Amino acid sequence: MDKDLKQVFIKQLKDVIEFYEKPERKSNRLASNIITRARAVVERITGKNSNYYKKIDEVLNQYQVYEDNYTNKLQTIMGTVDALLLDLEADYLKSLTELIHDDIFSNYLEMAEEFLNDGFKDASAVIAGSTLEEYLRKLCNKNNIDVKIISSGKGKPKPASQLNQELYKKNKIKKGEMMQITAWLDIRNNAAHGKYNEYNSQQVDLMIKGIKVFTSNNPA
Repeated sequence: MDKDLKQVFIKQLKDVIEFYEKPERKSNRLASNIITRARAVVERITGKNSNYYKKIDEVLNQYQVYEDNYTNKLQTIMGTVDALLLDLEADYLKSLTELIHDDIFSNYLEMAEEFLNDGFKDASAVIAGSTLEEYLRKLCNKNNIDVKIISSGKGKPKPASQLNQELYKKNKIKKGEMMQITAWLDIRNNAAHGKYNEYNSQQVDLMIKGIKVFTSNNPA
């Protein structure tokens, strides 16, 4: 799986580089096209929290969008694309592990969708909520946030609600995301404790779709 993804991403990066190296790129319109494509492919591969993506944002904030295409802006952005390609080819890219995590969690969310489509909203809510909780743990591990409470020399897992709060306090997720996660966890808890009238199928459907967006925007 990871090898296939790697080859797909390498091809996408090389396509952008090949387009950049064409002689007919000497117009602001084509320069803007290259920048847009470069930024999009970097985001697809590494997410918005990576140093590669942040470097491109930094460059775009330093220079006007439609400066001459020979300025440091375009050259620096393509330098970032080159660096990402080299790191990807050398297996230095941590995001590949994140993508594998993404794939695993995506499978569970698809399972939750199938249960929902078959009319089992309660089982669907439990699966989606449990998937979200495990994803929060992965996200905490990535950001060096303890996922256990140590007491009397023993550790017990922190509740998902606490992980959610700690991710927010450390600015790893946005306030809106934190509040939405709280709502999703409430649905999961209601489903797990037999409070089936506290939510409906539409809410579970929105929950699954929302979790997909959250995991995509916050690679773990």
